[in-house]
Amino acid sequence: MSKKVIGSVDKIDFPQLNLFNIDVKIDTGAYTSAIHCSEIIEEDGVLKCTFYSKKHPNFSGKQVIFDSFSRTNVKSSNGIKENRYKIKSEIVFFEKTYKINLTLSTRYDMKFPVLIGRQFLKRKFIVDVDLQNVSFNSKAL
Repeated sequence: MSKKVIGSVDKIDFPQLNLFNIDVKIDTGAYTSAIHCSEIIEEDGVLKCTFYSKKHPNFSGKQVIFDSFSRTNVKSSNGIKENRYKIKSEIVFFEKTYKINLTLSTRYDMKFPVLIGRQFLKRKFIVDVDLQNVSFNSKAL
């Protein structure tokens, strides 16, 4: 399988989460991928997540319910470990749908609401940091 070249940032769709044209940062320094979630409630064996952000208008504020989820430890770039919820979802690059594991995090103060890490990138993509929005710009008009 040949690898697609992507840039350091892009605008990507998460159809199962009803999120489209979402700004993502391709982060080869991160192992896991993370998505901003403004509210997380675990109740009666389900996870209720609200994807909302004033800074990111494409985050609709709609609640998504997950029957299947887990928890995982994530070490940040400053070395602090955090235990986060992890969900399985789908992401669209170059009009192709891929499965992705996403940890849920509050990223209010971050420029990008989503980080795409190495776990997802490996064996699929090569990152050229001089490029931007390669997948988004390739969408059929």
